[in-house]
Amino acid sequence: MRHIAGMKWPDTITAGEIEQHEPLVRRVLAPNASPYTYTGTQTWIVGNRTDVAVIDPGPVGSGQSMGDPADIHGEGHVEAILRAVGDAKVTAILCTHTHRDHSPAAAPLKAATGAPIIGCAPLVLRDDGPRADSAFDPDYHPDRILKDAEAISGDGWTIEAVATPGHTSNHLCFALRESGALFTGDHVMKWSTSVVSPPDGDMRDYLASLQKLYERDDRIYYPAHGPAVNNPRQLVRGMIGHRRQRERQIVTLLEGGEGHIPNMVAAMYKGLDPRLIGAAGRSVLAHLIDLQNQGRVAAQGDGWHLVTEN
Repeated sequence: MRHIAGMKWPDTITAGEIEQHEPLVRRVLAPNASPYTYTGTQTWIVGNRTDVAVIDPGPVGSGQSMGDPADIHGEGHVEAILRAVGDAKVTAILCTHTHRDHSPAAAPLKAATGAPIIGCAPLVLRDDGPRADSAFDPDYHPDRILKDAEAISGDGWTIEAVATPGHTSNHLCFALRESGALFTGDHVMKWSTSVVSPPDGDMRDYLASLQKLYERDDRIYYPAHGPAVNNPRQLVRGMIGHRRQRERQIVTLLEGGEGHIPNMVAAMYKGLDPRLIGAAGRSVLAHLIDLQNQGRVAAQGDGWHLVTEN
């Protein structure tokens, strides 16, 4: 995880308010600001007065997360979405992935509107270590799963699924064909790099998905957290370079005899918010597993070492 130095975004809206970004796109901010969600989860509404799709309906409940560090507070958010929708018909509820700051509000929104839940596949995972981002939503039950390049449409809008595994194995982005906008969920954000947490998070998949987006020609990104991205390919190129730099740092530390993740995090992430140390450790582990799969490193006890060539 990397927070961009000096990046501040005094949000133009507060939780529950509505902001129009372009003719077919508006957003409603959920009340779950935290070190992991920035100003909160952004629910995107695509369409016009006739019918709309809702992307990442967000969290529900009081935010009591049973030790999970991410803020999943969602009280009043479904009501705010309904106010933003107004008289339009909700024809689809789309989820980029099933972390609990993204998908739980899909069920009550479906109950209120009758709209089907469409998008990513369900996923329930027992992690092999402490999670550093929001836990998976075990109650997510889609009515329809979208495959890569599969599309849905409404009055004046078409949304295409873009499979982007890595942050999670079931992550999708959604492309609005009419305007060139891409809703990137947690895969690409301007304010921070995404957490890649094994065993479900996969660094090789994440890098492949970044390359996939780099080869597209989307005009603007609307992430689930933080400001819109007006220079998509430039940002994605920098993110790929940043991950390669992290990999080189890990190899250099291993060459120097340091193979313990907590010590690696301390050396690699100077000045990191202590609340984000766990997230950094999970991403370092994801890099090590990728290097292991390449045959370059191996685990030994609670540490790691380079594989020497014979």
